[in-house]
Amino acid sequence: MSDAVLITGATGFVGMEVLARYLERSERPVVALVRAESDAGARERVDGVLANLFGARASEFGGRVEAVAGELTSPSLGMDAGRCRRLAKRVGTIVHSAASVSFTLPLGEARAINVEGTQRMLEFAGSCPELDRYAHVSTAYVAGTHAGRFGEEDALVGQSFHNTYERSKLEAEQLVRGAGLPWTIMRPSIVVGDTHSGWTSAFNVLYWPLRAFARGLFTAVPAIPDAPVDVVSIDYVADGVYELCSSGADGCYHLTAGADASTIGEIAAAASTYFKRPLPEVIPPDEFSDGDGAVVDGSRAYFPYFSVSSLFDDTRARALLRPAGIRVTPLRDYMDRLLDFATQSRWGKRPIGRAEALLAAA
Repeated sequence: MSDAVLITGATGFVGMEVLARYLERSERPVVALVRAESDAGARERVDGVLANLFGARASEFGGRVEAVAGELTSPSLGMDAGRCRRLAKRVGTIVHSAASVSFTLPLGEARAINVEGTQRMLEFAGSCPELDRYAHVSTAYVAGTHAGRFGEEDALVGQSFHNTYERSKLEAEQLVRGAGLPWTIMRPSIVVGDTHSGWTSAFNVLYWPLRAFARGLFTAVPAIPDAPVDVVSIDYVADGVYELCSSGADGCYHLTAGADASTIGEIAAAASTYFKRPLPEVIPPDEFSDGDGAVVDGSRAYFPYFSVSSLFDDTRARALLRPAGIRVTPLRDYMDRLLDFATQSRWGKRPIGRAEALLAAA
């Protein structure tokens, strides 16, 4: 029987947490497809991930993970055709979480990674004789500029896009839907650290302006105070991905805060209290200019997410996940833990492993 799980993006924030779920909650062998010059290079990267995830326990799981060097945008995923065929015979589930999450890539470059990479993965999936699930990690922000309810059944609804990331991720979804495979699309919103420990390996989106604010560099922010800022923890996302894949759930699911989403006003107030700084002035985006406040650390790319008017309906996801005990935790309930971890790790400049962070939080 083909029971191996192939995970792409296992060295990334979401992918490594999904990898941890499969290792801790199942006995299935895992193949990690990693960009590297050789299998030895892939092995070195995977071993680093396992050390981050499990610390001294990493050796317990290393034998269950096969590290394979590959390239998503190349034919046969950058492998010898024969090896690719042999691998396909062993794979029963694919979790494709690898992507470029840069908001500033030219459209052609974003498509080369997010769309062409998905096409190559679908070609591989089509060659797996016993594939039971092709799981695709997308983003809720394929909604782009759409205003109002954006459902799990929605895709192209006449929206435009804030950046090439959003556009290319929606185009990749369209490939998945048309591939004729048993598919599951999962759309997280803004993913932050763990609810219990605050741990994260990715200090982007929400963290950038918070870091600037902590340093006293933001006196104003372009935002709509009561606009939803949909934020979810990495543990909710990884638990959701694992459960949806394991249960064979078909279709598209929003891994979002939905009705529990925060607002920029709420987030700003919490940050102001935590850092003991005055609230920044909130200026409507169409009235904001660089003179109103410092634009630092590349934060401008994230400004559109402070005035989003999409409301992500996650009804189907909640209906499947709640019986499994998987529930969204509102950001307000763990934001101090996120900021504790961010400051302790100096916003990623002093890396703290997941295992160390979980131990400290126990």
